[in-house]
Amino acid sequence: MNQIFITGAAGFIGSNLVDRLLADGKSVVGWDNFSTGQRKFLEGALKNSNFKLIEGDNLDLPALTKAMAGCDTVFHLAANADVRFGLEHPSKDLQQNTIATFNVLEAMRANGIKRIAFSSTGSVYGEAEKIPTPEDASFPVQTSLYAASKVAGEGMISSYCEGFKFEGCIFRFVSILGERYTHGHIFDFYKQLLEHPDRLKILGDGLQRKSYLYVQDCVSAMLHVMNLGTAKKAKHGVEIYNLGTDEYVQVNNSIGYICGALGLKPKLEYTGGSRGWVGDNPFIFLDTQKIRSTGWKTSLTIEQGIGRTLQWLQQNQWVYDSRSHT
Repeated sequence: MNQIFITGAAGFIGSNLVDRLLADGKSVVGWDNFSTGQRKFLEGALKNSNFKLIEGDNLDLPALTKAMAGCDTVFHLAANADVRFGLEHPSKDLQQNTIATFNVLEAMRANGIKRIAFSSTGSVYGEAEKIPTPEDASFPVQTSLYAASKVAGEGMISSYCEGFKFEGCIFRFVSILGERYTHGHIFDFYKQLLEHPDRLKILGDGLQRKSYLYVQDCVSAMLHVMNLGTAKKAKHGVEIYNLGTDEYVQVNNSIGYICGALGLKPKLEYTGGSRGWVGDNPFIFLDTQKIRSTGWKTSLTIEQGIGRTLQWLQQNQWVYDSRSHT
């Protein structure tokens, strides 16, 4: 990887990836439309001569193609990740996830770029019958527009790998935690507790079981696999890896970690039911033996990751005001 193009470079995972690549001496072009990304996350990167930031949207194919010129590898991280409210704006997942991915592939093709890393999701397994769920598990009926749009993106990438000889690494994430976290249950719970520390509303029954991964472990996993070059050796030019920890927690456990760290004992108010919203999977736990067999391993437990995330939110409460304006 000589010059790397990152979509969603100002986002949670993207900005952490930018910093890691620059620290490794790589040349990076960051691309973001700042619909949810934060310029503040790139303050350090912008001081580095090896970093170039271009503001643009993945739906603008000519601009995207021009911005990507001269790069040899793409990390496609930009997406609409709003699973919970997907049914309120059904076209958003189609536009920002599926069509955007097609545009990224076409911009790559126009520039002769062959290598892509794609951030997919463990949600593509739907309500999996096999737990922990391996990469070769059969796909069930999709339960969210977000997951459906990611399945479509995966399909296009694999087709480009077969048809145009691309090399693709598809990473199916569990939920990611850590510094620059601006979306998810810890973000929502902490916001509530700032506003009313005596009570906490929980969607569902709190018994939902989830796995989480620390953002630096996520970045390390992607870079580890891309440096191995396994997609180049794969039969159809594409490799799929689950990314997660070898444990899971109940939402109630997570609440306990958060409230314990804050020294609070709020009244817990449950909305009821096994799902917090339409498309909420009550049990997500991925089999990560495939990537672990390559030598990668996690550095933090889920409890440690939650603690690190909460600490960052306490120190960066400005993100709540910034999110209210997006």
